[in-house]
Amino acid sequence: MASRNNGIDKVMIRDLAEILNETDLTDIEIEQGDLRIRVSRQITMQAAAPQAVYAQAPAAIAAPAASAAPADAAKPAGDPSKNAVPSPMVGTAYLSPAPGARAFIEVGSKVKEGQTLMIIEAMKTMNQIPSPRAGTVTAILIEDSQPVEYGELLVVIE
Repeated sequence: MASRNNGIDKVMIRDLAEILNETDLTDIEIEQGDLRIRVSRQITMQAAAPQAVYAQAPAAIAAPAASAAPADAAKPAGDPSKNAVPSPMVGTAYLSPAPGARAFIEVGSKVKEGQTLMIIEAMKTMNQIPSPRAGTVTAILIEDSQPVEYGELLVVIE
């Protein structure tokens, strides 16, 4: 069987770690009888520059001068995407660690780099979303228990 040292199956742990790398998961856990093994890794997240998508008004409603305006004029003044934290995955976002518990952050909260902003549940795994930088939370762009898409803007940190 697999090499065991003091009840620890090192081959199984290596296999689980390999699965993490192959699938880009952050955690994996298995249970066999009384043995329970959880392998997880810390992910350093780099926020990619989110791309804002703006809906265009139907041609019948749009003013003729709007089509002659430069592309930058379509963006709202104070573009929140500049300092926004995008979702690194698809899942359900939770603003607190448990139902009824205090939220990780609120508008006006001071956060440190690496501090947990929220949790996104993906495939029954709770993934902590760390702050990519220190600053003040100026907006929370989602609701608690809201489904989120990859790249969707979650929080604005100034």
